[in-house]
Amino acid sequence: MNTPIPVQVADADLALLTDLYQLTMIQAYWKEAMHERATFSLYFRRLPPSRRFMLACGQQHAAELASRLHFTPSHLASLADTGLFEDGFLEWLADWRFEGDIWTLREGTPVFANEPLLEVDAPIAQAQLLESLIMNLVQLETVLASKAVRIVMAARGRPVIDFGMRRMHGVDAAVRGVRAYRTAGLAGTSNVLGGLRHDLAINGTMAHSYILAHDNERDAFRAFARHYPGTTLLVDTHDTLEGVRKVIEIMREEPGVGVKAIRLDSGDLGELAKGARRLLDDAGHGDIKIVASSGLDEHKIDALLTDGAPIDAFGVGTEMGAPSDAPVIDLSYKLVEYAGTPRVKHSPNKINLPCRKQLFRRLDDQGRYAGDLIALRDEPIAEGEPLLRPLVRAGRVDETEMAEADRARERVQDALTRLPDELHSLTHGTSDYAVELSPDLKRHQSHS
Repeated sequence: MNTPIPVQVADADLALLTDLYQLTMIQAYWKEAMHERATFSLYFRRLPPSRRFMLACGQQHAAELASRLHFTPSHLASLADTGLFEDGFLEWLADWRFEGDIWTLREGTPVFANEPLLEVDAPIAQAQLLESLIMNLVQLETVLASKAVRIVMAARGRPVIDFGMRRMHGVDAAVRGVRAYRTAGLAGTSNVLGGLRHDLAINGTMAHSYILAHDNERDAFRAFARHYPGTTLLVDTHDTLEGVRKVIEIMREEPGVGVKAIRLDSGDLGELAKGARRLLDDAGHGDIKIVASSGLDEHKIDALLTDGAPIDAFGVGTEMGAPSDAPVIDLSYKLVEYAGTPRVKHSPNKINLPCRKQLFRRLDDQGRYAGDLIALRDEPIAEGEPLLRPLVRAGRVDETEMAEADRARERVQDALTRLPDELHSLTHGTSDYAVELSPDLKRHQSHS
């Protein structure tokens, strides 16, 4: 009998969610007695052309998970079977625990090129092991949150619902993605497990199959509205405006069904929304909302609203869950200090900033972001708020600081009011937001 393959990776197995070279390097460190403290920095070198900023997401949860990593006897047995690892090293791994510090930006912080989202200070073998896991976790959620917040901005205060689960890259991404959507400010998700797990409202209507399974559209509408008073009805299976007329007829015949909204899912959404709004208003149903979906992204939403489309909410699927314009960021996790000595990679176009660092954000007289300064961790800086916070100390999570992750949604809402106007732009272009290096960091960079 075949052993079932788990659908998702359990937290208990995350120590093995790494690239092989992490483990072979760690064994080499062990053999060479290299146990000095190291600092690794997580950052990206450049913004995608379609982004004016990224929304840092997942780094606090990644740090908390990292603090719980350990190797089980079954893990060690599997590693022994590879023939790559010495018995003494596997015995050492049996006692492996993360005992270092992790400094992170708080969830929902706007971030720019070369700014550290997270820094790990620990004995080098401990810090090295975290690379692949942390990059995976932060990459996904930052990419999804950064796309989602653009869609939220485009919607201009109208609710946005996540419909993206079916086209996302795996079940783990679909569930974790909902946390990123909640951070970015989405109103709900169709993903039941994701919504329940991450405290985001679950929303949904019906599929065209429900309509087609009935002998006629009117019967389908009437039955569904009776089952779920106050529901949303999908009106575009056949003729969209004729579908709206049938909803109006049902409301006239059975006022108690209380349809809350109609959903448009094909065709010229702007013109159909205008036509549907006229029909509903003329029938005295100005309170019935119009929800639009079908291939939407921030640009299409912005164009619809600029053209005056009377759409009250948007459902976004594929481009929410698998953003085609910026599916990845140039994320790196690099050694920047070892045994008290700054370390710099000098490869062309891949130079990193050395040393343990702090990020300061300055505000102007109106409380808006005026620019950032990347400095040494202990460098005295008189101006700006320090953004990197110690979440893990000596392997232990600061629960008070971790609780701040639950306030990420409110942090994003506040940040959007503080971003300079040009960073709200949805067009391609470089960000003019100022990110500078402190004098001491510049000196270390030039001497390393």
